Amino acid sequence: MADDDDTAGDAGTTEDLSRVTVAASADGIVAVDDQGIILLCNPAAEELFGRPAARLLGAPFGFPLAAGTADIELVLPDGGIRVVTMRVTATVWGGRPLTVAALRDVTRSKHAEELLTAALERQNSLVTVAAHELSSPLAAIAVLADVLRDPRARLTDRQRADVTDRIAERTRHLQLLVRKLLTAARIDATAEHTTERVPVLACLLERLVAFEPSKPDVRLSCDPELAVFADRIQFAEMIANYLENAVAHGRPPIAVRAAQAAESVEIRVCDAGPGVPSEFVPRLFERFARAAAPGTAGSGLGLWIVRNFARANGGEAWYESADHIGPCFCLRLPRAVR
Repeated sequence: MADDDDTAGDAGTTEDLSRVTVAASADGIVAVDDQGIILLCNPAAEELFGRPAARLLGAPFGFPLAAGTADIELVLPDGGIRVVTMRVTATVWGGRPLTVAALRDVTRSKHAEELLTAALERQNSLVTVAAHELSSPLAAIAVLADVLRDPRARLTDRQRADVTDRIAERTRHLQLLVRKLLTAARIDATAEHTTERVPVLACLLERLVAFEPSKPDVRLSCDPELAVFADRIQFAEMIANYLENAVAHGRPPIAVRAAQAAESVEIRVCDAGPGVPSEFVPRLFERFARAAAPGTAGSGLGLWIVRNFARANGGEAWYESADHIGPCFCLRLPRAVR
């Protein structure tokens, strides 16, 4: 949820909203007001709908916008059908309710799986970690699946739904872990690095879509004109890892604050949790380091990924703790100017 003082005056206008669209996002991003009218879309959304922004803006979105994830069918102008996965989240920006939907063609997931397979084959150093971290949730999923298949279990509808939810939860954990392993493999392989101007607020909105509706609200404080000069994919990964870390190990409320600092942009993801033990702070951003109690989910890769990407983009990542703010994970990147 955005702070009311993030924008002023004309902050709620369509023109301002358009300036924070994720122009280079791999996902189609559509923002819809409380009347179901499209206020902004990015080029990827134009491609998915097969329609230019001029025909999308001001038109009804046409699909239910319940928080969470769902598959929908888009009817193209030529009559063709495109199936996409839609993730929806609700927020408030500039004092007005805003629903943000991220649309992804499902064929992209097959490509991601191919990349994962190739990366794991090339990076044997990650195999042991992967086997250890994947074995427990996979075993739990197998047991739960057997419960569903066992006719002797005689589950009620509610019990069956509960088992299904537990399978989905463990699957999401695996997806996050797999993404981190793939990212670590790309870092080890010295992946391509392309810098460009990336709007900060737009990226934050995009990353919020990934969270389930049961997760705590996130308050955003960011000038819509603020932008960094970085690799877009790596910047999104840095933000995602910081948010996932706050949700998994912190306590609400979670606040994300982005501000200009000289020639840089500093982003802080803060929460109300107890923070990191002081003796562990020096190791916090090391590979496979974990400050959480034994048995807590986590690969120990997320913060290491953030620091590697931050430095690759000419910036830095670090941790701060203050009594009046709470634990904050910080990121500094070069500021992009028009």
